[in-house]
Amino acid sequence: MQFNTIITFLACIIFIFIFGKIFIWPLKNILKLVFNSILGGIIIYIINLVGMNFGFHIGLNIITSLIVGILGVPGAILLIILKIILG
Repeated sequence: MQFNTIITFLACIIFIFIFGKIFIWPLKNILKLVFNSILGGIIIYIINLVGMNFGFHIGLNIITSLIVGILGVPGAILLIILKIILG
């Protein structure tokens, strides 16, 4: 095997490694946000099931799901407080 072939092969491996590192980090964050948003939607659904007995309802849409998905339980509490304050 020639020296130029070995150098080219190693350069390609390093390039693929760097390229993968650059693009896998945003993909992880996007997948985490999607997963948390789905969990946020489930939490809002549970709040609506419990609140159905009291006439309490939070709209289940992408914004409320993202709020609960990003902030977690404090986001759900925030939406409940906003719903109570704003009517």
